Amino acid sequence: MKLYYSPGACSLSPHIVSRELGMAVELKKVNTKDKTIEGGGDFRKVNPKGYVPALELDNGQVLTEGPAIVQYLADQKPDAGLAPKNGSIERYRLQEWLNFITSELHKGFTPLFKPNTPEDYKPVAKENVSARLDWLDQQLAGKDYLTGKGFTVADAYLFTVVNWTKFVGIDLAKWPNLSAYVARVAARPKVQEALKAEGLVK
Repeated sequence: MKLYYSPGACSLSPHIVSRELGMAVELKKVNTKDKTIEGGGDFRKVNPKGYVPALELDNGQVLTEGPAIVQYLADQKPDAGLAPKNGSIERYRLQEWLNFITSELHKGFTPLFKPNTPEDYKPVAKENVSARLDWLDQQLAGKDYLTGKGFTVADAYLFTVVNWTKFVGIDLAKWPNLSAYVARVAARPKVQEALKAEGLVK
């Protein structure tokens, strides 16, 4: 399989998941500005939507959208426990988290990265993100990970998105449970491997 990624983007989430599962995935770096693939190629031919992640399967099919990709990967090795069994209430709880992260948090950060966002709107965007982080901090009280003691694909996604706070001037110190959670996920050996492979840590 090939994972099309951009360093530190939301594609870090399936990258982490693939390493946690011990799955061999070929990394293909994408320049998201001009939509080119490192070494040559037009990324829009892989994913016409033009954004990462995209996972090219061994049969040539391409899967897009991070929450779908991480569940697909987890289901290839169900015994690893990165996603609960399909059809169980625990699986729907996982999907509940993935939907919250993608729609309420991930998209909340988008205006802070777009060059055409008016400067006077950015404080509003930060306020909106902060309100979501307030709620998240409460949810993480007494928990190691989002669903309890076990690391899941939702944690890979949340860690990826919350890490963006350091690039947009939001200080995580305000949220002690969330800060501890990010440090806990970052300390996982496979997470460190993914961060190093993307050049995000030395």
